[in-house]
Amino acid sequence: MCQLLAMNSSKPAAVDFSFAGFAERGGRTGEHRDGWGVAIHTADGCRLVTDHLASIDSPLALQFRQQPVKARNVVAHIRKATQGRIALENSHPFTRQLWGRTWSFAHNGNLVDFDPNPSLYSPLGDTDSERAFCHLLSGLALRFAQQPPRHVLYAALAMLAGEIAAHGTFNFILSNGQLLFAHCSTDLHYVVREYPFSVAKLIDCDLSIDFSQHNHLDDRIAVIATQPLTSNESWIKLQAGELTLFVGGEAVGAAPVRCRRQELAFSY
Repeated sequence: MCQLLAMNSSKPAAVDFSFAGFAERGGRTGEHRDGWGVAIHTADGCRLVTDHLASIDSPLALQFRQQPVKARNVVAHIRKATQGRIALENSHPFTRQLWGRTWSFAHNGNLVDFDPNPSLYSPLGDTDSERAFCHLLSGLALRFAQQPPRHVLYAALAMLAGEIAAHGTFNFILSNGQLLFAHCSTDLHYVVREYPFSVAKLIDCDLSIDFSQHNHLDDRIAVIATQPLTSNESWIKLQAGELTLFVGGEAVGAAPVRCRRQELAFSY
């Protein structure tokens, strides 16, 4: 099946180090040769780059590594096709507009007999993954006229994800550039990089970085991947059926956020 990579950061950050190891799994250290893509959420909107070529052979992937873009949220994917042709329209991430923002989605798994009736969103390709994405966003759009408080959004997503996961393996990453959700069916891990920063070593290639030379004391970055990307960091494995919300570079609960005056306020 496919491989997922995502980043959620307290400040705009580049994902080029993690992507360097991740891209190796697209044909060199892994068999995921059926396309790749990345959605980069910046203050100016969402930039989407996809390719039907394997990431180790793609000039676009090399360009992305050499000219990294800083963002608070990034969703990336390398594909091993289970359903759908090897074609550009079937390369993840997929993007759609909802509540005035661009949402990006990438999926790892295989959904059996999942063919929901067309609703507000329709797939452009022929993958189970894009059908699931369209079903998720349609479900949200039909429930809410505008983006609800995050605990309400979390509950709705958890319900929709559970319904879809009944059809098979449904590991996914979903982001609107403010929030980033990670849902685990089988394999999904994350690590939080924060002070005191240390040296990290990639598993898939001979590359390391001293994050203390590149980050400030108040930086915090969460990296999510199907399998750990580094050999000397403490990656946390998500549990089957778990939906995790990342905000500002950390995994947060679904409960409302309390403001200074102890009144209920909701953070997006």
